Amino acid sequence: RIDTVRADFWSAIVMWFENHFAIEFTDVKDDAWYKSAVEYAVNKKLFSGVSETEFAPESTMTRAMLVTVLYRLENQPDVSGDIRFTDVSENEWYTKAVLWAAQNGIVSGVSDTEFNPSGDITREQLAAILNRYAAFKKNDSTGAADLAAFADSENISGWAVDAIKWAVANK
Repeated sequence: RIDTVRADFWSAIVMWFENHFAIEFTDVKDDAWYKSAVEYAVNKKLFSGVSETEFAPESTMTRAMLVTVLYRLENQPDVSGDIRFTDVSENEWYTKAVLWAAQNGIVSGVSDTEFNPSGDITREQLAAILNRYAAFKKNDSTGAADLAAFADSENISGWAVDAIKWAVANK
């Protein structure tokens, strides 16, 4: 009888937490192949969704989203200083993340003065930023795979070739 009461008690506690703290996004269905990944990312506070009720799993990731995820992986360290990017306002949800990433050599912007926070992240940019993040974390950032098997390998921008080779080598 005591075991039954304990089990009922803990079941009630779990149900209460699920009802009060579970984040339910209307655009993440229970049978979606990515549901567990969304739950993981939200529970780890890497992502928070685009609103209280929407996650936007079919949307593309922006440059601001990516640096914010990396900043959150680092537990949002304190940052201070001036941001050199004229298109990053002082009090945006991503401002501290961009400042942190720029100060640590993880991002360099799309020009000397622009970051393009709302721009969709390209494969080249993703590889370059993740490669610099790996270096920041003191992980190996030097691997190089052959890109000949990729039909579009000749279209890779010169600045991104090494990062793409690293990404393919470290898939």
